[in-house]
Amino acid sequence: MSDARTSNPMEIEITEPTSLNEQAAVALVIVGALVAVADRRVSPVERDEVIRFIRDRKLAPHIPDERLYAMFDELAERLEEPDFANVVIDTLRPVSNLPLSSHLMELSERVAAADEDVHPHEVQAIKLLRLLTLVLPRAKPVVPSASDATLQAALKE
Repeated sequence: MSDARTSNPMEIEITEPTSLNEQAAVALVIVGALVAVADRRVSPVERDEVIRFIRDRKLAPHIPDERLYAMFDELAERLEEPDFANVVIDTLRPVSNLPLSSHLMELSERVAAADEDVHPHEVQAIKLLRLLTLVLPRAKPVVPSASDATLQAALKE
């Protein structure tokens, strides 16, 4: 598997805490990108608002700004394709058990207002995100089996 910092954000797997943090950052970025593309014109101020929001709240201190900007650009482009809803759902599902929903909703509203023109399609995108954060199935916790415990003990020896 390629390094999480250089791989496609849609292909990241939860295999360690740093990957989960990366997925949370991608979830935040995709929410901002979804609202930004909703009116069919992504303003630089909307993209900057996403990064500023993440930075101000220290939600992804391990990810450089350049990487966040690249994520935003890549996801905004991907969200213009017909299967955009699947992209959003697939990105949010792995982090659905994290306490991110208030951040996701606040970010979506800030991006909509960033260009000082809240378009009706941006309002629809926010409503869609609100629904998704309420109904998305929670990620199931990984419970180690007895054989996993035996393997972990063997690895420590």
